[in-house]
Amino acid sequence: MIELQKVAHSYGGGELFADVTLALSPGGFFFLTGPSGAGKTTLLKLLYGELSPSAGQVRLFGTPLARMSRDDIAFARRRIGVVHQDCQFLDHLSLAENVALPLTVAGATTAEADADLDELLAWVGLDTRADALPPALSGGERQRAALARAVIMAPDVILADEPTGNLDWDMSLRLLTLLVELNRMGKTILIATHDLALIRAAKSQITARVLRIAGRRLQTAGAEL
Repeated sequence: MIELQKVAHSYGGGELFADVTLALSPGGFFFLTGPSGAGKTTLLKLLYGELSPSAGQVRLFGTPLARMSRDDIAFARRRIGVVHQDCQFLDHLSLAENVALPLTVAGATTAEADADLDELLAWVGLDTRADALPPALSGGERQRAALARAVIMAPDVILADEPTGNLDWDMSLRLLTLLVELNRMGKTILIATHDLALIRAAKSQITARVLRIAGRRLQTAGAEL
């Protein structure tokens, strides 16, 4: 679905990582770990085409990124849901309107949008908060809203960047449960995280591949996780 072949990326005059080869298979569940500054967020940006590699090749759904036009990349991104670390919302719009923005941009009809939105907000447990403005949301509510926004276009792949970084353990497990449910529906999931306890909790429920960026290379993490 998304492939990196011998990819390198340089930042600030130095090489962040190199020789990274990775294939996100349909229905796979992946964790990406590594120390701060190792390049986890950068790797995610390569996976959804926001950045281009300094060497190697990125393929989005079978097509080399280098051969794709802006429109091609925009269309491919409809198949990729991204949960960003900073959970940015438009503060003047309600939670429901923020979650529905991808549908609005894609030109969905009001009836279609309303039906999908109601079901999705109920699934993430935010149906009673639909009219709330972002400043009034708790950290857990913001992260669940970010996940809802990422999946409202029914993407094939969900990439989550430290989605539980600012949450307590109970809310982290609740968010993990939602991601596991998506995986069981056939979605490919990749979570970048520092939280080894979260990885252990996931591996008690599903088969997950754990990857680590270390020494400017992508490695398979050891069994101690």
